[in-house]
Amino acid sequence: MANELILIVEDNDKNRKLVRDALQFKGYQTIEAETGEDGVTLAREQHPKLVLMDIQLPGINGIEALRQLRADPLTREIPVIAVTASVMAQDRQNIMTAGFDGYQAKPISVKQFLEAVRTILERP
Repeated sequence: MANELILIVEDNDKNRKLVRDALQFKGYQTIEAETGEDGVTLAREQHPKLVLMDIQLPGINGIEALRQLRADPLTREIPVIAVTASVMAQDRQNIMTAGFDGYQAKPISVKQFLEAVRTILERP
């Protein structure tokens, strides 16, 4: 399904544009934040179907932003995929242990990325 609202939390302009363009090309609606704090606020206000979260962000990092989303009854159930340049095995394990619903390494493979988004959105 397309047309779902997806929140992109990414501080790098080029990465944010690539993700936004790929999602919008597939028919998804997007909103964007450049900091973890703004991402948490937007998630609370807009109730996206999915959050794509960078880990290394100005202010609070993506893991802390995820903790805040999970602690709030309004955002607890929103799936969150980490989209990060932290690609070492230990980084990935720490990210998944933190409670993310998925993991995409940067630079993203657009095809794999879109498949991961579709799979998460189609989960019951």
